[in-house]
Amino acid sequence: MELAYYSDYAVRLVNSEEPVRGEDSLTSVEAVRELFGANQSAARRATDTDVTRLRSVRSRLRAVFEAADQGDETLAVDLLNSLLLEFPVSPQVSGHDHRDDDGRPLWHMHLADHPSNATAGYAAIAAMGLAIHLTEFGVDRLGLCEAAPCRNAYLDTSTNRSRRYCSDRCATRANVAAYRARKRREAERADTGRAAVSSQESTPARGR
Repeated sequence: MELAYYSDYAVRLVNSEEPVRGEDSLTSVEAVRELFGANQSAARRATDTDVTRLRSVRSRLRAVFEAADQGDETLAVDLLNSLLLEFPVSPQVSGHDHRDDDGRPLWHMHLADHPSNATAGYAAIAAMGLAIHLTEFGVDRLGLCEAAPCRNAYLDTSTNRSRRYCSDRCATRANVAAYRARKRREAERADTGRAAVSSQESTPARGR
C-alpha cells in the first residue's frame, strides 16, 4: 500500500460532517468502523469513546483544509505538524498481498497498526497521509468545495491545479447555478433596456 493512499483517510473523516448543512454522519461506533474501510483489524478496536475523539480530530483536520483554502500555508503546516506530533506513526517495509510475475514480494512502505486506540491509529494514518500529499504536491492541492453549501474537503490531483469541487455532482450543480444566474442577469439587462426605450418613446418631444 503506497503511503499516498493514506491521505484519503483525512478526506473521509473531514467529510463525515457538513457543517453548513448541519449534517453529521459520525454518530456511532458503526460509523467509526466504516471510516477504516478495508482496515478491519483496526476498525474492530473502535468503541463509543472513539466517536467523540474522532470528532475532535476531524475539527483539527478541517482547520488544515480551511487554512490551505484561504492561502495560509504556514498555518496549514503548523496545524498539521501538531497532529503529527500528537499522533506519531511507525512506518514499516511490507510486501503482503503484493507479488510480481515471479511471485516475489513487491516491497512498499506501510504504516504499522499498533496504536493504543482506534482514534490514535486513524489520526496517525490520516495526518501522515495528508502530510505526504502536502509535501509532494503543495499546500494549494488541499481544497474545500466551492459549490455552496457543500464545503467538502478534497485533494486536487489535476495536472493543472484546476480542481474547485469535491465531486462531479457538485461541479455540475455549480455550473447549472452559474448558467441560471447569467441568464437572469441577461434578462434583467434586456428588461432594463426595453424599459428605457419605452420611456424615451412615450416622452413627448419638446418644441424649440
